[in-house]
Amino acid sequence: MEQINDQVFDSLKEVLFTESQIQEKVQELGKQISIDYQGKNPLFVGILKGVFFFMADLMRTVTINCEVDFMAISNYNHQIRAQGVVRIVKDLDLSIHGRHVIFVEDVIDTGLTLNYLLKNLRERNPASLEVCTIFNKPAHRLIEIPIKYKGFDLPDRFVVGYGLDHSEKYRNMPLLGLLESKKIHSP
Repeated sequence: MEQINDQVFDSLKEVLFTESQIQEKVQELGKQISIDYQGKNPLFVGILKGVFFFMADLMRTVTINCEVDFMAISNYNHQIRAQGVVRIVKDLDLSIHGRHVIFVEDVIDTGLTLNYLLKNLRERNPASLEVCTIFNKPAHRLIEIPIKYKGFDLPDRFVVGYGLDHSEKYRNMPLLGLLESKKIHSP
């Protein structure tokens, strides 16, 4: 905890998962993926920005040959966003045709955006397409998403840290915590 500024830490109401708990879970996921994809050279795909932290840690735990690529998305207006439709502002640099793809997420919430993206990726004919997430919020799920590799289930609360932000702040915390409600409603 020493590496967290006191002001940042004071913004938390409660720590849900410590840095060591998160890293232990990441190790478990990386080990299982290494077993499951032995000899398959999987391609890890993530959406910037939040997944960057988890993706970097996960990639360091995977013991097989693999590659990584990123996409970036932008939401449309509220009505279209509610349908899960997003605009891809940075597409993959690598082809996924015939590849074993692991779609890596920092958090799965309603599932609408992820469902849209998985449909888009399936149309590119990968050999396989699986989902890996460090955080899962099942209480918000509006559409079922098959998650092959799952870290932690989260409560229906506003959390920050380990890639998850509030107004672009708190992403860099190595733990996951509940943000004080007064911070949620302030800039």
